[in-house]
Amino acid sequence: MDNTESFKEKLDQQYEWPSLYTFKFIAPLDKVDEVKALFPGHNIREKASRNGNYISLSVDMMVQSSDTVVNIYIKVHELGGGIISL
Repeated sequence: MDNTESFKEKLDQQYEWPSLYTFKFIAPLDKVDEVKALFPGHNIREKASRNGNYISLSVDMMVQSSDTVVNIYIKVHELGGGIISL
């Protein structure tokens, strides 16, 4: 089983879909807008790092299934550039 399937399995054990899920990322300044673009119409909480080089982003989103969660993390991963998913 690959990491994606394992993660999906854990999500299905912990959540009953549809469910409110909180996505959290730490992004370099030049990637913040790209991450935010994946969540149109959602309230995104931001907090700058101490030195201002990174922004922590938190998004609460009602999702229909673990597939949706996994797909969003895949899209963020494809952005590259040092984005950390929490």
